[in-house]
Amino acid sequence: MSNPQAVTSSTKRNWKDVARMALFLGIGCFFIYWFLLKLDGEQKRAIWQSFLEADWMWVAVCVLCSLLSHLLRALRWQLLFKPIGYHPGLNNTFGSVIVAYLGNLAFPRAGEVMRCATLRSSERIPVEKSLGTVVTERIIDLVAFALVIVIGMFAMFGQAKDWLYDTLSQKFSSLPNMTMIVCTLVALAIIILALYKFFWKRLLHIGIFQKINNLALGVIDGVKSVFHMGAKNTLLFLIYSVTIYLLYILGGLVIFHAFSETSWLSFRAAFVVYLFGSVGMTFSQGGIGVYPVLVQMALAIYGISMEVGTACGWLLWGAQQTTVIVVGGSYLIYFSIKKRKNNQQ
Repeated sequence: MSNPQAVTSSTKRNWKDVARMALFLGIGCFFIYWFLLKLDGEQKRAIWQSFLEADWMWVAVCVLCSLLSHLLRALRWQLLFKPIGYHPGLNNTFGSVIVAYLGNLAFPRAGEVMRCATLRSSERIPVEKSLGTVVTERIIDLVAFALVIVIGMFAMFGQAKDWLYDTLSQKFSSLPNMTMIVCTLVALAIIILALYKFFWKRLLHIGIFQKINNLALGVIDGVKSVFHMGAKNTLLFLIYSVTIYLLYILGGLVIFHAFSETSWLSFRAAFVVYLFGSVGMTFSQGGIGVYPVLVQMALAIYGISMEVGTACGWLLWGAQQTTVIVVGGSYLIYFSIKKRKNNQQ
């Protein structure tokens, strides 16, 4: 005879699994509803019109470009773990990357915490180690994007260059001058070194300060990993990085083919669209409401009508964000189930 208590316990676990899956599916649906709630009637009609007019084969190709860029990010991230002695699997690394994008849609930089937390639960990699590699990635991405902006300033012309220059000037006009920034950083460095020399070692016997110290050392190890990858992996890292940005641009080029009015546009136009859209991402969470408008402004330079340009922008934005919501939501469920199984072992 079966044990009634064991059956009841098993049933409760099954219901918990169902409830957990429903919760994370609900989170994914909430993101979709949250985005739609922010749109006015005209924006919704533009999205609907883009759905009606688009060639969905090209939309599918755009989604594949987006997924491939996330996959390359996961492969690039793996390279940073090798020098510090960790070898996370591609499935878990890719899932952590896509979950990070999902988290960032809700709260800025929340995704980076989720990214490290999911890798800790799935690969048992300490958060401080993975956080260091994430910091390294972000620094490299910032430098790479700055280079893209500089290239864009030389490659673009007329209205595109003027708009980008004016936008960046307005965004950073309130920042202090370089001399003040350098002096502030030097002063902070001196203060931190003084505190560390005279106080920090005396405080290390206290638990919370030990944790802070371990976290800082772990982050430093992760950051230093980029300098110890070896020639082959460094080359791979650079190839992955360049390809990721090419895929971002190719996503726009692919979407151009979804409309007859934009199918003639070149890689150069896709590059301009990428720059405009990327700047727009800094003005609203996930680019909601801003990204499509900026894509339309970029396409207007090439004589594309407002209606088609806006529809193209919404379709490009929608393909990217829907990919993140659907795939990221699926991986949230996957990591939740995996974490539960690991806790039972």
